[in-house]
Amino acid sequence: MNRPNPLAKATTAVAGLVRRRIAWARTEGRSMGASAVEWVIISAIVAALVAGIGVAISKALNEKTDKVNTCIQNSSTTTDC
Repeated sequence: MNRPNPLAKATTAVAGLVRRRIAWARTEGRSMGASAVEWVIISAIVAALVAGIGVAISKALNEKTDKVNTCIQNSSTTTDC
């Protein structure tokens, strides 16, 4: 008795899935690539903005820290901090 090979059934199903995905990518998928590129560009812009804001905040905090340290060191001689 010939029994169907379960591995052959699985590979046939996977091959069919791959064929459908390739056909989809050739027709409708072209706009998906453009959309992905747009998302990458938007993400890069947002990341650059966040990095710039982070640097500005860090710089401001460092300046305030230096000012406070100077006031603490000069606390015995100066009262205008």
